[in-house]
Parts: sequence; C-alpha cells; structure tokens
Amino acid sequence: MTMGATIEGPATARRVLIYRLGSLGDTLVALPALHLVARAFPRAERRMLTNVPVNVKAPPAAAILESTGLVDGFFRYAVGTRSVRDLARLWWTLVSWRPDVLVYMGSARGVESARRDARFFRLCGIKRLIGVPVTEDMQQHRWSEEEQALEQEAVRLGRNIRELGDPRLDDPASWDLHLTDAEKARAEAALGPVAGVPMIAVSVGTKVQSKDWGRENWRALLGRVAELYPGFGLALSGAPEESEASEFAAELWRHGGGGPVVNLCGKLTPRESAAAFRRARLFVGHDSGPMHLAAAVQTPCVAIFAARNKPRVWFPYGKQHRVVYHHTECWGCGLETCTVERKRCLTSITVDEVFAEIRAALG
Repeated sequence: MTMGATIEGPATARRVLIYRLGSLGDTLVALPALHLVARAFPRAERRMLTNVPVNVKAPPAAAILESTGLVDGFFRYAVGTRSVRDLARLWWTLVSWRPDVLVYMGSARGVESARRDARFFRLCGIKRLIGVPVTEDMQQHRWSEEEQALEQEAVRLGRNIRELGDPRLDDPASWDLHLTDAEKARAEAALGPVAGVPMIAVSVGTKVQSKDWGRENWRALLGRVAELYPGFGLALSGAPEESEASEFAAELWRHGGGGPVVNLCGKLTPRESAAAFRRARLFVGHDSGPMHLAAAVQTPCVAIFAARNKPRVWFPYGKQHRVVYHHTECWGCGLETCTVERKRCLTSITVDEVFAEIRAALG
C-alpha cells in the first residue's frame, strides 16, 4: 500500500529510507524485501533507519548487511525514547538527508502506531511512503489455506511492499548475504578441526530465558547424536558468553564417540558464522539469530521453538527445515522471562522428539 502521491519512481528516486528495527533474526527475515528494494531502486542511495541494539548478544543490522550492497548506510536511534531532544535530532538528521521514498518494514505494533510513524515521516519531508501498515490486514499475518498455518514474517513484509514487485521468497538469491571471499576464508580456517568430515552446526544459546531449552537437554541430545553419527564433526556457535554452556553440552558428544569438535563461540562475526554454516549438513538450535543465519545460507535446520510467539510466523523459511513447537494454552504470550508456567511449552519438548527430527533430516 502506498500512502501519498507516487511522486518518485525507480528512475528518479535518489535517496530511499528503509525502516526496519530489530536484531539478527529480524534483519535476516527481511532479506527478500531488502533485495526487492535494491531491484526497485538500483540507482538510489539506500539507507536504513534502525535501532541501537538493546542487548549485548544482539548484533546490529550493520553486522549482517555490510558488504551486501543492499544498504549504503544507517541511521540509528533508541527505540521507545521519549526525549524531545533525541526525536528532534532524528527529525533533523532525516530532513537534512532529504529522502524521496520511505520503505516501511516495521513490525506489527498496531494501526495507530503505524499512523503515528507515517505522520513523523511526512514531517521529515518524505512524500512517498510504501508499506506503512495502516490496515489490520497489513498488520496481521494472514492464514494460509494451502499451508494450514499463519504466513511467515518474510511473507508479510513482501506482501506489504508488493507494489515494488515480486519478493521471490523461494529463490535462494533473495536470501543471499553476498559473503566475501575473505569471510569464507576465515570461516574455513576456523573450521580446521572438522575439515574433511560431514558437520553438524549447533547453537545452544539464546538472548532470552523463555527460549532456552536447557543445557542438560542439549547435553543429552548431543550424546545421542554422537552415538548414531560417529563420523560427523560438531561446530558449536554463539556469543562469547555461550562458550562454556556449549562446552558443557559437547561433553557427551565426546564421550559418545562423536567426531572432532570446534567451538566457534565468539570467534567469528555473524557473517563469518553464516559462511561456516554453509559447510554444515544440518543446523540445530533454538529460535535464534544463528538459526536464521543458517536458513539464509540454505542449510537445513532443526529448530526448537517456545510458544511465546504465534506458530510459524518466525519459523525458518523453506520446506527443508524441521521445527519442534508445542502449542500450549498460553501460546502467544510474548514473554521474555517465563516464571508462572515455567516454560512449559519448551520444557515439555523431549530429547527424543528433537533426536527424531535430526534422524529424519540426516537420514
């Protein structure tokens, strides 16, 4: 949907502002939409308005989009700020840059919130607004009769900016991170201990308590996998502070006769991690940024999801992935910390269930 007159087309737009908040996973699911914007405005300077990360484990959008050619620069602000000075500074920054077009890729925060955002961007002098979700249909994830499930966030984003063209969600090129040769080389060097053997990539970490399946579960799972696939190597990935939990989980892999292990936690950038995941036969992890990185490079995933979000909306995109999700009565709570139900939706997922999905994925 377009708000305002169509004044600037692809041939005349000189500056395009892309609005997308979030961290690693939020940026990655927007890749097809970002590729679409690049195709629609190939000669325009494209900059992203995004947030300052609120969590040390949450890499900024630039950590993903650098070197892709999809975005030429970034403007950042603190989400939820009430500071008149900060908002005035942001307004002046955008007014000074003078964007011709806004492509809105914000999350669904309600129609009134979207209308407030539209008023702000108009005050910044932007005459053409694309994708601002000012209707309930644009806010919501539609029910897919074919899939018998809600559409995924990548689908909603592409639908809202469809006037720019087809987002080509099923084309691997739409998820391309344009990894550099240097990034691939650093990943290969880091994977040295598992060179020459088939590899499983695992990430046991997560930013929030409500998504954490538990280190004992991960330990038991890796022990089972090692017994069945002794010829496989194991690559552990995550933030630096997840290194110890990853080593704990790998203990039974080693005792179970598994192949070589390499702990990459904190040793690679997000993009280098994506390059490493390209080498994996399978990625296993929580609902997390590393999972979306693996999905972006077309590595099959077995993903363990809490029911804090609606089912399927944030699942990895593609039919090659397997998701374990328990639909409890309290689903859709959105909690980052679950104490009352004690993460029942997640802790009810058994090691046997996840192990069965791994076996099905690997054969």
